[in-house]
Amino acid sequence: MSAGNLGAALEELRPIGLEELIACASLQTRVDRKYVLPADVAEELLGRLPSGTRVLDIDGDRSFAYRSLYFDTPELTSYLLTAHRRRRRFKIRTRLYEQSGDCWLEVKVRGNRGSTVKQRLPYEPRDWNTLGPGRDFVDEILAENRIAGSPLFDYVPTLTTRYHRTTLHLPDTNSRVTIDTGLTWVDGDREMCLPDTVIVETKTGSTASHVDRLLWRSRYRPSRISKYATGLAALRPHLPDGPWRRTLRRHFPPDLPRTAPDAGPRRAEVPVTGSPDVAPVCPPLQERLDAVMSR
Repeated sequence: MSAGNLGAALEELRPIGLEELIACASLQTRVDRKYVLPADVAEELLGRLPSGTRVLDIDGDRSFAYRSLYFDTPELTSYLLTAHRRRRRFKIRTRLYEQSGDCWLEVKVRGNRGSTVKQRLPYEPRDWNTLGPGRDFVDEILAENRIAGSPLFDYVPTLTTRYHRTTLHLPDTNSRVTIDTGLTWVDGDREMCLPDTVIVETKTGSTASHVDRLLWRSRYRPSRISKYATGLAALRPHLPDGPWRRTLRRHFPPDLPRTAPDAGPRRAEVPVTGSPDVAPVCPPLQERLDAVMSR
């Protein structure tokens, strides 16, 4: 499903500008609920939105191309903290808004009661594929959130995601809803696309949004999905995938082109030495990894 196929309902919504949206619903600390839907269900959802719903509109565009590059250690510390459901976990990425050319460095950490806390730094587009200029920012944010060891880690580009995003504002709860289409993941020379699948994400405070309730009434429940972690698990099937196994089985068809070598059991506690996809874990790095994962 392309971004242009969201239906006439999208064109009928009143616009909201970026500055107004940020002022109304920046929600840097929030509760995220993600739903994986067939494209036709997402299109039907747009026709049932509450009155007053507005759509982000910038210079007449209502769908925007995103490209994100996720950084992790060669040992996949960020991935493993999430795969093993550690309370203190994080994600690091650069995000490029392709129409405008704007770029940000973003660090997401797990907050209280399951909330997500995101902090971001304006970034030069030419530095999109490196953490060099923003490394101090990354280490500072992780230290503030009691995630130890970041200054000792060597972060490397790990996975690229591309998609088109439409953003809605729901005034009754001052919340946002994003609808992502054209989902694509790139891991080295491997690429995976889900053209008929849409990710709908609600970003709220403590109160569920009207869209959440619409989906619940239609028997859709939030899915465990992370564009970074679920995508990497799909493309590297030897990695531990416990939190996303049901999502992978339901929404990522087994015949997708996500080839990876047989590098060991899926439930390996750490990446296996000698895997072509993951660098070996030497003892000093393993000690630091264990220290972070034990928190």
